[in-house]
Amino acid sequence: MPRHSKAVRELDEDVTESARDLLSNEDACEDAFKKSSLMVGGHDGGGKACDVEEGASDGEEEERPAWNSKLQYILAQVGFSVGLGNVWRFPYLCQKNGGGAYLVPYFILLVLIGIPLFFLELAVGQRIRRGSVGVWNYISPRMGGIGFASCVVCFFVALYYNVIISWSLFYFSQSFQQPLPWHECPLFKNNTSTHVVPECEKSSATTFFWYRSALDISDSISEGGGLNWKMTLCLLAAWTMVCLAMIKGIQSSGKVMYFSSLFPYVVLFCFLVRALLLKGSFDGIRYMFTPKVEIMLEAKVWREAATQVFFALGLGFGGVIAFSSYNKRDNNCHFDAVLVSFINFFTSILATLVVFAVLGFKANIMNDKCVFQNTQKIVSLLGSEINGSLIPHHINLSHVGGVTPQDYHQIIQILQRVKQGDFPRLGLEPCLIEKELNQSVQGTGLAFIAFTEAMTHFPASPFWSVMFFLMLVNLGLGSMFGTMEGILTPLIDAFKVRKELLTGGCCVLAFSIGLVFVQRSGNYFVTMFDDYSATLPLLLVVILENITIAWIYGIDRFFEDLKDMLGFTPFRFYYYMWKFITPILLLVLLGSSFVQMVMTPPSYNAWKQDEAREESVRFPVWGIVVCISLVVMAILPVPVIFGLRFFHVIEGGAAGRSVVAYRKGRIIKEDARPGEEDDASLLHGKSPSEAPSPLPSNSIYRNQSGGGVPDVDTAPNGRYGIGYLMADMPDMPESDL
Repeated sequence: MPRHSKAVRELDEDVTESARDLLSNEDACEDAFKKSSLMVGGHDGGGKACDVEEGASDGEEEERPAWNSKLQYILAQVGFSVGLGNVWRFPYLCQKNGGGAYLVPYFILLVLIGIPLFFLELAVGQRIRRGSVGVWNYISPRMGGIGFASCVVCFFVALYYNVIISWSLFYFSQSFQQPLPWHECPLFKNNTSTHVVPECEKSSATTFFWYRSALDISDSISEGGGLNWKMTLCLLAAWTMVCLAMIKGIQSSGKVMYFSSLFPYVVLFCFLVRALLLKGSFDGIRYMFTPKVEIMLEAKVWREAATQVFFALGLGFGGVIAFSSYNKRDNNCHFDAVLVSFINFFTSILATLVVFAVLGFKANIMNDKCVFQNTQKIVSLLGSEINGSLIPHHINLSHVGGVTPQDYHQIIQILQRVKQGDFPRLGLEPCLIEKELNQSVQGTGLAFIAFTEAMTHFPASPFWSVMFFLMLVNLGLGSMFGTMEGILTPLIDAFKVRKELLTGGCCVLAFSIGLVFVQRSGNYFVTMFDDYSATLPLLLVVILENITIAWIYGIDRFFEDLKDMLGFTPFRFYYYMWKFITPILLLVLLGSSFVQMVMTPPSYNAWKQDEAREESVRFPVWGIVVCISLVVMAILPVPVIFGLRFFHVIEGGAAGRSVVAYRKGRIIKEDARPGEEDDASLLHGKSPSEAPSPLPSNSIYRNQSGGGVPDVDTAPNGRYGIGYLMADMPDMPESDL
């Protein structure tokens, strides 16, 4: 369409929405709107799943993609929020921080921090229909750096998160074997004799497979060791999957969500049923739900619960805003926020049940092994250190394998009572299941070592291994889709580039940088990025989001927008949460996280091949510089954009955005004139009751020189017809957004 062309259409009903609301509410998919949709240049949308929106610099109307169904959208949000952390981080925190008692602070903080902030991000994305950059530019141009900071963090997280997916793909490809390759230690021949590999003998088969066969890890982060070609191919496969799923935007990734979001639940339920039929599973579940109330009262437990709530819902990444921006304007995002938050919570509990049931089974196996080895030691000490008359008559030591843990504990109690001070000299271990369950494992240690070891004892172990690692791949992909949307959607909205080109370019760039993570020292870089690239920057981003809405834009104005969008006023609970409680809690969390980061020297767990064990090692000087740089680069866009706009180095909004004037019965579209305010000025505009009368003069429509098409004159309130041109409804409220 030519730059100065107009689109005019007669309407049958009075217009009761602001200009931005009118366009954002256009949905070419809805049959009820097909006959009254705004027609531009003769295009009617072709029946695609898209919404008509304004904002193109070339004067043409854009078509914003839309979700095919509400289910697809909910699955996308669930897939983004439910990730690997629900499977290997939440169970660890539950085990570490008081078992079932940990659920109490977690649930309280979910209500006080999680749901209000999740609802806030859903609301602003759905209302303004832009990615994170566009949303915060519209609300407060000086705070536009929030969106860019989210993009930077998303990029950092995507770099190493896809490496974890590549690890899962490698284990998935190795699971089609019987027995599994990590079932037992490998052997090597030395001349005429055969020996177990020393590194494996000192650790375990699953530990050796993880560190040596999969990662081929170096002894420190300074020893690069070259690329691990197996992991390089898996990383290429992972980025190819992400690129193909994202190449068409939500039209392609939305269909993938039906599988990637639902399949993990199928696997978790199958694992739960199978684990409950194994010996010792209820020991693990009982251990999980046994509350340690004294631990629950510690401040550290509440800080870790708040951090987990924060990251479990994907707050601050921009993915939540991006996904909700493809919704219809009248969607009930409050219901979505509560639904997705509780689905996330119950998924964490389900995953914890599965993990502890499997770990209970593993603990019983390890305990039986301990009893067998120590019973053999008792047999060897009979007649020398131990008198045979001390052994109860019903216990038959001639058949060592028949001695139960209860029998062994009875023998130990007798020997402790009789030997007293000489008992430690016997070198007998207590062999308690609780000791095995107390060995806290999280992250890769849980997924690739502890869980894989337990699955080697499952009947039909290859099948369960395939299911488990396929579940991890799907959990990772669901989160990756949201993370990539947090990068792509804001950039597409801001720079109007083709989705296919930007997606392909981002994936190629990320794969190239990601090669750092698949060298032999790559696991240490994953630890570095995981610890320093997201925590503080994301906390700062969400705090600024909350303050910008509650104190800069105004909580009362925001509530009016929510009422206009949802059709009802949200609970007053959110008013006090957004304005007072949540910002205070976030500031406390930010302060405690900063203090912990400063007090704890930057370090990582290095695998020592000769000793076959992990050892905590401090990062070298260049590593500390990289850690600090990750935090600074992620936060830097916020003060930079604020300074540039505060000193008017750049304007508060993009020039040339189209604005729309309309009055009862007519719609007229025209590009913004040079020097006029852009759409961001809507946020700071006065309501109709405060502004001068919006009634137009007779000269508001005039002919443009050189043509007979009506043009738009400046409206009395200083904008192109922003006010409602309806004399019979002077008090009609206008949306602030």
